[in-house]
Amino acid sequence: MTTDKQPADSQRSRYQHRVGQRTYHFRDLADLMAKATPARSGDRLAGVAAHNAEERAVAQMALAEVPLKTFLQEALVPYEDDEVTRLIIDDHDAVAFEPIAHLTVGDFRDWLLSDFATPAILERIRAGVTPEMAAAVSKIMRNQDLILVAKKCHVKSAFRNTIGLPGHMSTRLQPNHPTDDTSGIAASILDGLLYANGDAVIGINPATDNVPQACRLINMMAEVIDHYEIPTQSCVLTHVTNTIEAIEQGAPVDLVFQSIGGTQATNDSFGFNLATLAEAQDAALSLKRGTVGDNVMYFETGQGSALSANAHHGLDQQTCEARAYAVARKFRPLLVNTVVGFIGPEYLYDGKEITRAGLEDHFCAKLLGLPMGCDVCYTNHANADQNDMDNLMTLLGVAGCTFIMGIPGSDDIMLNYQTTSFHDALYARRALGLKPAPEFAAWLEKIQIFRDGGSFTLNNQLPDLFQRSLGNLLGGY
Repeated sequence: MTTDKQPADSQRSRYQHRVGQRTYHFRDLADLMAKATPARSGDRLAGVAAHNAEERAVAQMALAEVPLKTFLQEALVPYEDDEVTRLIIDDHDAVAFEPIAHLTVGDFRDWLLSDFATPAILERIRAGVTPEMAAAVSKIMRNQDLILVAKKCHVKSAFRNTIGLPGHMSTRLQPNHPTDDTSGIAASILDGLLYANGDAVIGINPATDNVPQACRLINMMAEVIDHYEIPTQSCVLTHVTNTIEAIEQGAPVDLVFQSIGGTQATNDSFGFNLATLAEAQDAALSLKRGTVGDNVMYFETGQGSALSANAHHGLDQQTCEARAYAVARKFRPLLVNTVVGFIGPEYLYDGKEITRAGLEDHFCAKLLGLPMGCDVCYTNHANADQNDMDNLMTLLGVAGCTFIMGIPGSDDIMLNYQTTSFHDALYARRALGLKPAPEFAAWLEKIQIFRDGGSFTLNNQLPDLFQRSLGNLLGGY
């Protein structure tokens, strides 16, 4: 709300900022956060966005003056009503927070960009930073700020290989098929491996989402990984309760997947709660399938999910997104990624909004200590194209993104959206001097997919023995 007159005492807002003869008033911290958010269609749809660029700039100036301690005193979603809020408050580490406790949001931005905020220091304060603090500071940062700070946030996770080391970028090999045809899936797996994709995970979105189908696909991937001793992990992206049942039936599950949101009501709409995730984590850990680590969870997020579920409590979509990272952080995941443009132009309208959201999500998650990747993507009815995705992928590579997707031709023929291809990942690694996970890179050289002693050049003369052998194995499906 904007007015030239001071409101009556009963209506006076805690959050206001005067510009010349005009004073801008913001209803509460949630309203201030929403108005300070860079423009995007989802917030306009929800009716929480700034009315114009001037109000947005004023809100950003006002937000910069808010002490970080305020976010521990003023819950954006009531503590009594929301288990995500309770998780954020109850798990907050006061000792880790102490070095930054005296800062405002604006001071925090300046400190993050300074040489004082080294990777070691950023790791030390992680548990003291709440999602709302991360979201707030991201709202007053330029794209280059988000890239620079994220690059300093080193987050390592491990299962059969080590993900997130500096100078590395991993990929999820995503061999989806519209009918779950195993020969089609097998062909995509072979194609991806030959382009050095799949060190983050070989992960399938099943077209038929039930326990028997999940078990079938889990067993297929386990056979390939075990037979060729590939240092990677597999995942069928089915509902968490299906994965629990698959484990109970003896399926060789590596990673447990679930899409998550930033409010309890969002997660209720997804059909799970925090107790469900804890049960699934315990079940996966009991299998002891990891070789170099025990991070067994895989989460996906995306701006707009809370709004689409009518569960955003009046918050802007980016703040809700950051709150989802508290859920992820609780369960020590191997992988997290935002599916940044997947929900559609109702939430992120064009390439510019998708790019900004991707950089925000990556920054906030890395600052909070998550091994964050990004599905650099858009739907076919969005005002975006593959050049926009090239730009975002390159920016994320500079920012130290943990992993991106690898899909044949960048076209997911099952989910019907556009993302990044096996070739795109190869481009990013070559252009930016990035490598796959070290254990996976060693396997690529051993199997002679890579050559030249670590130069990570694809071997155009792949040995016929491997090609025939792997082709025959996968062809059996």
